[in-house]
Amino acid sequence: MRVVEVVEYDPSWPAQFEAERTLLHQTLGEAATAIHHIGSTSVPGLAAKPVIDILIEVADLKALDALNDRMIRSGYTPRGEWGIPGRRYFQKGGDRRTHHLHAFASGDFGLVRHLAFRDYLRSNPETAREYGDLKKSVAKTCLNDLGRYCDGKDAYVKRIEAVAIEEIRPNKPVQRTGAGARR
Repeated sequence: MRVVEVVEYDPSWPAQFEAERTLLHQTLGEAATAIHHIGSTSVPGLAAKPVIDILIEVADLKALDALNDRMIRSGYTPRGEWGIPGRRYFQKGGDRRTHHLHAFASGDFGLVRHLAFRDYLRSNPETAREYGDLKKSVAKTCLNDLGRYCDGKDAYVKRIEAVAIEEIRPNKPVQRTGAGARR
């Protein structure tokens, strides 16, 4: 059974990502046009599940699909879209997950929203702290049920994601209220 655990920020997470990025460049070659560290482990100071989230931009999802055998040899389990159309999802580490990999074709909104959310949390430490506190609280009460854990933070994530996406839209004034508002 998987344990849902949220821990304090680990300063080794960026180095863990960089090592994995090197492996992924070797595994995927030119199929990967960009590889990004996303998720809570990519935000300095943010409490997180100790799983490195990686976002890969590809020119062609079918070309990525053709590399599933290479991904398996690199320790990843391909999961297909895994509930999100236009995404390819991979897991590493079995029940003791170490990495989640999300891949989208260039221009897909999935790329935009993941990067906007990460960048917003990096630029708004108070919001990141609130989010970390929420995650720790939900992890304590979810009884190791990942669905309950995700549901417990879903509304907060969607609200902050919407603010983050609105903030990056060109020539669009941003109005914020509630959590994440600049004071």
